[in-house]
Amino acid sequence: MDIPDVALPPAAPGRTGGEQRELRKPHEMIVMVPRSARVTLTARRIYTVLLQVSQARLGAMPSMPLADFLFEAPLAAVLRTTGSDGTDRTAAKRYLGEMRSLEVDWESTAPGDGVKWRGFSMLSEVALEVRRGETWVSWSFPPSIMSALREPARWARIDLDVLARLSTYAAIALYEICVRYRDNPGGVTSRKPVSWWTDALSNMPGGDRREWRKFKNERIKEAVAEINQETDLEIELIEHRQGRVVDEVQFAVRRRPRSGTPTNAPQPVDANLVMRAETLGIREIKLDGLIKEFGDAAVRAKLDMLERRAANTSLRAVDNAYSYLRSLLRQGVASDVPEPGEAEPVASSASGVSNAPPPAAAAMSTISKGDDAAAGERIRAMRREVEALDSAVRQHWVELALQSLASRGLLTAVISRRAAQGDVMHGLLGSVVVQTYATATYGADWNAAPVLSQAA
Repeated sequence: MDIPDVALPPAAPGRTGGEQRELRKPHEMIVMVPRSARVTLTARRIYTVLLQVSQARLGAMPSMPLADFLFEAPLAAVLRTTGSDGTDRTAAKRYLGEMRSLEVDWESTAPGDGVKWRGFSMLSEVALEVRRGETWVSWSFPPSIMSALREPARWARIDLDVLARLSTYAAIALYEICVRYRDNPGGVTSRKPVSWWTDALSNMPGGDRREWRKFKNERIKEAVAEINQETDLEIELIEHRQGRVVDEVQFAVRRRPRSGTPTNAPQPVDANLVMRAETLGIREIKLDGLIKEFGDAAVRAKLDMLERRAANTSLRAVDNAYSYLRSLLRQGVASDVPEPGEAEPVASSASGVSNAPPPAAAAMSTISKGDDAAAGERIRAMRREVEALDSAVRQHWVELALQSLASRGLLTAVISRRAAQGDVMHGLLGSVVVQTYATATYGADWNAAPVLSQAA
């Protein structure tokens, strides 16, 4: 018996989604049944990354973008987020082109829900272009998918790192279905006819119409074994018979601790992280070198510091974002980005910023972790205020932020393009918008954290 799912709260305002490689996949999109052509393993992986990147962008936008809004990402980063080493690039271009005409049915796994959307194209529009020697992909979804991605009522948390370790289409499809039930008190998926499962786990139009015994031996057993080995789930096939014939199937689902990522498993990156760095003028090839040297988590944390540092108009502009980021990583700076009057991380002369801290900085003591958390909460509160503004009023602050970036030589073509599309609360531009609004509204010390002690 199925236990009704509990609707989870929406993502916190201003969440960018870059903090983890996770897709909150709406329940009505759990089951994808091809209708017009075969969907390959690579294509499904790429599509999942496109959904995750889009959801991250939508989460950072104060309102639903216009129908012609195009998401974008470097193709190499998309592939590497799937766990690919990039050798599938030629095939990926072909799959992306096919997705515009490839039709699928979307179906929920809940009993009685049936097909949610029939005959939808996977993508409404897709384009590939070369920018500074790198291939970028731009795409859009049908409006119903956009709405479901931005504000899902119920969803399953899909870990992209896990998907990168699953090697068959059936394993990925089955994992996404079972993930929905990992916290279900009943511990079992919906009970469905065998024909439903062959459709849901097959990548061919019309499903796999062989007898269940053959499909189970050639597809299901391998998928179950791989999920049990590579994920945090332990699943078991349960068959229900009418006489001697298996007519319905479900799976028992249990959560179990993972022993860790196998050493030979691919190490995916985050396409959102690549885009954040690219906004600051750091090319993917340089970012990749930093990730290999310092690790994904460290680069993510220091990139956040760099974004806030670049947005702070009270400090001189960072001339070389890559060198500054590398200096932060090499020093292993634990404190937050300095506010006006605080000492900046000491960087080498190649970083493009002064080695000498402001004179007042020497008189200041370290800010406590509690004060640091309070400063972060003030930033989030300001972001929520900006997001709640009327669109015309918010655009005024966006224009001021763009002028500030331009005057400091930080207004790149990427930032201008995203601003024109309405994507104004993400990355560096979003930070500058918040800083500009808060400073003008509450004063220059709006986010000044309390200092424990200060020399006379």
